[in-house]
Amino acid sequence: MNELTRWLRDQPSLTGTPPPLDLSDLPTDPHDLFDAWIRAAADADIAEVRAATLATADAGGRPDARTLILKGVSADGWEFAGPRSSAKGRQLADNPAAALNFWWQPVMRAVRVRGTVHEATPEENAADFGARPASSDAAPSDWVLWRLIPDRIEFWQGSHDRRHTRVVYTRAGDDWTREA
Repeated sequence: MNELTRWLRDQPSLTGTPPPLDLSDLPTDPHDLFDAWIRAAADADIAEVRAATLATADAGGRPDARTLILKGVSADGWEFAGPRSSAKGRQLADNPAAALNFWWQPVMRAVRVRGTVHEATPEENAADFGARPASSDAAPSDWVLWRLIPDRIEFWQGSHDRRHTRVVYTRAGDDWTREA
């Protein structure tokens, strides 16, 4: 074992404090649970609660990931944006399957959102671009607002005894099934 590996294994993990989680009182819609969890993370003074890692794959199936900012969540999807000419944009054009991952360490919670990404309308793209700071260097014609339409959302809460809790919502038509 090399020195870096030894050092990594000596670092503490799961050092946060998970809030109570009542599995008998979960909402039927995962959007409601996400709303509660992200607001609880913000109330716990976690910085940048809307930062997420977006995982994509290129046409050859090679994975990629980057951190971005969640723009919105609605029944229409989980919104993020960027230039169409970016690696993210090219990968989504080739393979629209993607996943978002949120990690809020102080409360030992993570959320994984997996599904298919679609572009918003040109009008929505323009409105989103118009809301950006003036210092932005993206070109308006290249700007895209994407929506990830989830088919699976997993809520994970860590536990110091390593008996972590997972709540998985899976889309079934217009409804969701839930396993805890």
